[in-house]
Amino acid sequence: MSNVQNKTDVILIGAGVMSATLGSLLKELAPEWEIKVFEKLDKAGEESSNEWNNAGTGHAALCELNYTSEKPDGSIDVSKAIKINEQFQESRQFWSYLVDSKLIRNPQDFIRPLPHMSLVQGEQNVTFLKKRFEALTDLPLFQGMEYSEDLEKLKEWIPLIMNGRTSDEPIAATKIDSGTDVNFGALTRLMFDHLQSENVEVNYKHSVEDINRTEDGSWEVKVKDIDNDNLEYHTAKFVFIGGGGGSLHLLQKTGIPESKHIGGFPVSGLFMVCNNPEVIEQHHAKVYGKAKVGAPPMSVPHLDTRFIDNKQSLLFGPFAGFSPKFLKTGSMLDLVTSVKPNNVLTMLAAGAKEMSLTKYLVQQVMLSKEQRMEELREFIPNAKSEDWDLVVAGQRVQVIKDTEAGGKGTLQFGTEVVSSSDGSIAALLGASPGASTAVHVMLEVLEKCFPEHMFKWESKIKEMIPSFGMSLADNPDLYFEIHNSTAETLGLNKKEPAYN
Repeated sequence: MSNVQNKTDVILIGAGVMSATLGSLLKELAPEWEIKVFEKLDKAGEESSNEWNNAGTGHAALCELNYTSEKPDGSIDVSKAIKINEQFQESRQFWSYLVDSKLIRNPQDFIRPLPHMSLVQGEQNVTFLKKRFEALTDLPLFQGMEYSEDLEKLKEWIPLIMNGRTSDEPIAATKIDSGTDVNFGALTRLMFDHLQSENVEVNYKHSVEDINRTEDGSWEVKVKDIDNDNLEYHTAKFVFIGGGGGSLHLLQKTGIPESKHIGGFPVSGLFMVCNNPEVIEQHHAKVYGKAKVGAPPMSVPHLDTRFIDNKQSLLFGPFAGFSPKFLKTGSMLDLVTSVKPNNVLTMLAAGAKEMSLTKYLVQQVMLSKEQRMEELREFIPNAKSEDWDLVVAGQRVQVIKDTEAGGKGTLQFGTEVVSSSDGSIAALLGASPGASTAVHVMLEVLEKCFPEHMFKWESKIKEMIPSFGMSLADNPDLYFEIHNSTAETLGLNKKEPAYN
């Protein structure tokens, strides 16, 4: 076993979409900086970013009902929907920049136009959806949304879902054609291909074992070369921990005050995948329903057309599962070893608060395939068991922290950046909307960690992301200009064939 010592400017831990995005931004803003990436698996985008480990939805709040809540007075709060949509527009702008600059050649390799729809049943839910539609439809970010309760129109939109439907319960849907299917695994690999062509050193099969502060304020990262069992020590002025579910353990190793009183709760996802091409061809949309009463936000059922390896697929889910692992390739001890003296009370408080979530997960884990098929039949009445297989998707670690609003041990369902006070190290925790808002989240990292460079970088950032620092909701002319230009560059104006 030999020890190797190396110095560099930036270390990125994890070769997922977040590190790919941050690395790509930094390479444009500070091309002279030396960047090293360490990934314990043998290629990029294999955990949360992998196309089989997430829903592939370009999350823009076009169809996800959990981003619009009903207020006590019955009105619809659209603030979160606007925020998430604006963040996705930043991603579209950056991806367009990469394509325009020939840094990525073919956008169809990672993004396709696909209608986004919301579908509800029952009088109360139909009333909610109609109010949601009325609250969103006049906003520039949601222009083009349609609403219908008409059965013939719904048969036209979603024939597979409407065929064989016998219930006389009220049903309604919204549809917007500007939605997207995004292959985040392919996007991640394309960005890493570009980074490697720019002399970024990407080290696969290298596991980060420890992170320590040095006397001069840099960070020393202890890395194990898995193939030959060598230990290497790399120091950098800035470290980003983008290791998906593995980020929490690495953040705890830093010892920074900001890492205290934070825990994580792992939830795994399972999808039903259609194996019958005739069924797959009958559906062309992402259709999101409403989470059942008492179910957590990440359990919103949806029936998705996906494009994976240039092949059309059809997935339904997610069904929640439980594993104490923080990564699909993680350890069964991940949850236990994440409990520390400084977060044990936070974790215990969360356990007491989230008994309903625990009960829900137990129920989900115990479901048989036929019980899962029954849930699928709420979407596709004629679904046949032999046409569908069960696939285990990615692990997500939901953040647990103490908050003013929720008190001790509050379970968070968003994406969160934790950084040191001096900005020398940052970690990304959490899950949805995740990859869809990667560019916004990484801009937040830049602002937190490189404030002294932001003035110098601002003009370049605005070249890459023209809406940077502005609200598109408050600037509709700018929004339409950006939305149209990114659609053109990314090939989103081309109509996908209804059936492949």
